[in-house]
Amino acid sequence: MKKQQVIVFLPAYNEEQSIREVIQSIPRHFHHQVEVKVLVIDDGSKDNTVNVAKSAGADFIVSFEKNRGLGAAVRAGLQECFDRGADIGVMIDADGEYPASQIPDLLQPILAGEADYTMGSRFLGTIKGMKVHRRLGNYGFTLLQSLVLKKWIFDGQSGMRAFTRQALKHGEIIHDYNYAQVLTFNLVRQGFRVKEVPIQYRVRTTGESFITFRGYLFSVIPAIWKELRRPVQKVKIDASAHKVDLKGSRTLKAQKQKTHIINLK
Repeated sequence: MKKQQVIVFLPAYNEEQSIREVIQSIPRHFHHQVEVKVLVIDDGSKDNTVNVAKSAGADFIVSFEKNRGLGAAVRAGLQECFDRGADIGVMIDADGEYPASQIPDLLQPILAGEADYTMGSRFLGTIKGMKVHRRLGNYGFTLLQSLVLKKWIFDGQSGMRAFTRQALKHGEIIHDYNYAQVLTFNLVRQGFRVKEVPIQYRVRTTGESFITFRGYLFSVIPAIWKELRRPVQKVKIDASAHKVDLKGSRTLKAQKQKTHIINLK
């Protein structure tokens, strides 16, 4: 049976202090039918992010000449994964807040043929150190997303996600500031099956997030409105494209038993 080619991509802007640990924590050999590569999308970093990523073992690095924004970096990551032949693309932030060790958990519903798009949920798992105002902001924007989609979502802003090849091909991000809500709206409206997987989150200890409430209010909300108003076509989903034999994997079998998965179908 053909191996599933997984490319884990990290959007990164001035993350020299954290990106090494993230790259080296990415599981490479957790299933005999899965092959993992690492891609860094350097969003015009001014520090030593690129050299640190190379020395940490990144397989591919794509660099922007100047900073374009997280939405642009994620868009490039989706496209690069598709162009490089990935069966599955996985996105994880380079700041160390999201557990790279749980990438097999994130992939399990896709490899079981149960989902096309998965999101690591901090609010179904654990959140350590997130400030109250950020938590409330996450709750508010996630509630808005749930009401619009008429599907209950627990963590609409997660920086840890996985995509089938079809989702990589059809997912669209229509603005550069961020990607979280518009990408989910886009994929769900096209008929992709979405699941949330609990993850163990820890707040970043280095660097600084660029996301602000003002940025969301004046950049994300208009983009959501634009996304919801434009027409999309339903995609004929190949539900079995990425199925592998999970019975032969102790790691994924154990993770399946301990992982509480929320179905947003």
